Amino acid sequence: MTQKISFNRALIEKYDRPGPRYTSYPTAPQFHQAFAMDDYRAAARASNTAETPKCLSVYIHIPFCKSLCYYCACNKIITHKTERAVEYLEYLKREIAMQAALFDRSRKLTQLHLGGGTPTYLTSEQLTDLMDTLRASFNLDDSDAHEFSLEVDPRTVTPVQIHQLRALGFNRLSFGVQDFDEAVQAAVNRLQSEEQTRDLVQAAREAQFKSVSVDLIYGLPLQTVKSFNTTLDKIIDMRPDRIAAYSYAHLPDLVRAQRLIRPQDMPPPERKLELLELTIERLTGAGYVYIGMDHFALPEDELALARENGTLQRNFQGYSTHADCDLIGIGVSSIGKVDNTYSQSVKELSQYYARIDAGMLPIHRGYTLSEDDCLRREVILDLMCQGRIDFAKFEDHYGIDFQAYFADALEQLAEPVADGLVAIGDRELLLLPEGQLMLRNVAMAFDAYLGAEQKGNFSRTV
Repeated sequence: MTQKISFNRALIEKYDRPGPRYTSYPTAPQFHQAFAMDDYRAAARASNTAETPKCLSVYIHIPFCKSLCYYCACNKIITHKTERAVEYLEYLKREIAMQAALFDRSRKLTQLHLGGGTPTYLTSEQLTDLMDTLRASFNLDDSDAHEFSLEVDPRTVTPVQIHQLRALGFNRLSFGVQDFDEAVQAAVNRLQSEEQTRDLVQAAREAQFKSVSVDLIYGLPLQTVKSFNTTLDKIIDMRPDRIAAYSYAHLPDLVRAQRLIRPQDMPPPERKLELLELTIERLTGAGYVYIGMDHFALPEDELALARENGTLQRNFQGYSTHADCDLIGIGVSSIGKVDNTYSQSVKELSQYYARIDAGMLPIHRGYTLSEDDCLRREVILDLMCQGRIDFAKFEDHYGIDFQAYFADALEQLAEPVADGLVAIGDRELLLLPEGQLMLRNVAMAFDAYLGAEQKGNFSRTV
């Protein structure tokens, strides 16, 4: 079912409030330190003995960057001391061996994602070493039907290295761009040329990567409708398979780096809505399909096809085309999802090293889902990925009367129904074109943890 999207400024302003992105449910604020290494080991055993064990997915966090992007809220370490990456890689290899020992060797590793920081902070030789370690430790799917991706800072690689990444088995790339305007780049301390990005996109095409994605951010300092329209012109001309256009969340009280952005350079709130409207208009006008949240894809891209045929998935890395996997998080601050649990590693490098040296997994906190959590997670995922909720599916699987079980949630949606965001019938809930941009607001009705006692800070929903 192709996503249709409608931009209604009045409704967007009405519903624009803080809310989760639902890359997981329950969300990270519910994770707690009572979840221990023994809980994780038990989850791994349970996943191995399931009636049909899932394939495996691995996320590896590379925290290093050579320069600080002022907008960035990721867990990162700014350093030019490349020997720190040498040390970190050795600890990663030790954790990979510890993690692999918990999972049955017969289970295929079909998904791999390297995030950061800057994964391409590692040299080609170091990335080769990392991939060799994964291949020796896990049963990697080498068929190229796998989904092996990494985030690329165009300032850190050459076209030759793009071909080397393809030879290592990576078949999807995400290039960070954010904005091509030089004044905006200077304001956030991220200077990169259009030519750098264009050359790398071309190299990725020549290397036959299955998907090339570009990340943009709207709402950055000094952005104007005119300047961002020029950036969109250049991106559309490059024709990447996917485009992620993220709303910038300016939270200088929480993100130290953002304090380096001059307050007088920040655009007014109405500018962000103008930029969002422009982005939707330009990308859909250029033939891109709105997938959901911040993501657009060409109609022939597998993400758009998965959205169309009902196989789209969502996890900590965003939208995916592969079936649900048990996700193993490796590296500092990484998050995993194994069986009915979530787990997160320690965030400090010194703590990470100390845990590995002690022969312990670096797990800091986590969460074990209840049956109600599992039910609500499936409901929210169906809404996020398909734009509809089939009541019978959940009634058959969980033995519930959907409308009775979720009476409070459906009551909360009375106003969104009246505003034309969502339609609720006898057998399904359907997100309408006016509600596509307020998807998170609709999902929040099914979240049992939102309320006066909800912990954590969330970005705004639009």
